[in-house]
Amino acid sequence: MNDMNDTNDTHTLHRGSTPLLISFPHVGTHIPADQQTRYTERALQVEDTDWFLDRLYAFAADLGASLVVPRLSRYLIDLNRSSDNLPMYPGQNNTELCPTRHFTGEPIYREGQAPDEAEIRRRVAVYWQPYHDAVQAQLAHLKQTHGHAVLFDAHSIKSELPWLFEGTLPHMNVGTVKGHSCAPSLREKVAAIFSSQSAYSHVMDGRFKGGHITRHFGQPDKGVHAVQLEMCWRAYMDESPPYRWHDTHAAAVTPLLRLLVQTLATWRP
Repeated sequence: MNDMNDTNDTHTLHRGSTPLLISFPHVGTHIPADQQTRYTERALQVEDTDWFLDRLYAFAADLGASLVVPRLSRYLIDLNRSSDNLPMYPGQNNTELCPTRHFTGEPIYREGQAPDEAEIRRRVAVYWQPYHDAVQAQLAHLKQTHGHAVLFDAHSIKSELPWLFEGTLPHMNVGTVKGHSCAPSLREKVAAIFSSQSAYSHVMDGRFKGGHITRHFGQPDKGVHAVQLEMCWRAYMDESPPYRWHDTHAAAVTPLLRLLVQTLATWRP
């Protein structure tokens, strides 16, 4: 099964040779033509995408990682939210399963065009479920093959978004659901990687402790260990629109990310 790609309407899955699967739930930019009239002109620019992240981590395939990459924008459905739409961080501003606002708080749908419950259920079945099924199946395959599986949920975000959080985020925001989504030894290894360098600020289980994918699939007692990284855009791209890849920044951060991926791929319980 190694070195194969599965591609369909919702995602691409590359199968690697190590116990590591990397998920990129927010890199998709596509909004289906039959849905586009619902959205504002601004929303069709899908500004809250995790821009270029699959490009930044392209080296991971050469390190033996499996990669699952969605086509569809989070503005259609957020693959890192629970299908029952429970708030990720109660008591704070949250974006929903089918987001209705930009990260700055403004509406993404035209007046009266936000999806109703029936449309949300349809999107879950057609777009959300296939991605989660692919993650589940590949983790099961990796666990069967290697005795354990590691899921790395890769994200990126603008450094300052007052509607979502105060102040400026550290460059690197690691989430392990306060240590519940992976073995302590893996959490310690990841923490050591970031502690051993000073170029990028970091925090463990700060504002971003891990989204639905990390919380749902990270079950260390069942042999599946999950870690999320929410990296600030400023580490690898221009934060002001039009959003652009930054060659120098991306080249500078890649060795750190390579070390992280290598550690996740070679760690053993």
